[in-house]
Amino acid sequence: MLIKFYIKPRKGVLDPQGRAVSESLKSLGFSDVKDVRVGKYIEVYIENKDKGKAVEEAKEMAKKALVNDLIEDYEFEIVE
Repeated sequence: MLIKFYIKPRKGVLDPQGRAVSESLKSLGFSDVKDVRVGKYIEVYIENKDKGKAVEEAKEMAKKALVNDLIEDYEFEIVE
């Protein structure tokens, strides 16, 4: 089973990497770029076969290790 985490800066949190990418894209001629937010994508493979338990584990992984609740939002999906 695979857990896919999508982590991004919360709205209102300064995102210097996103700003740098945005400015770079504009300098390359992509003038209609309005904003860029740069986050993280993490894949975690687990041996669990119970989707309900995997969801609980994913929430705990995010809370304890993968996500900084103060500055990041996240979503995850379970792929069987």
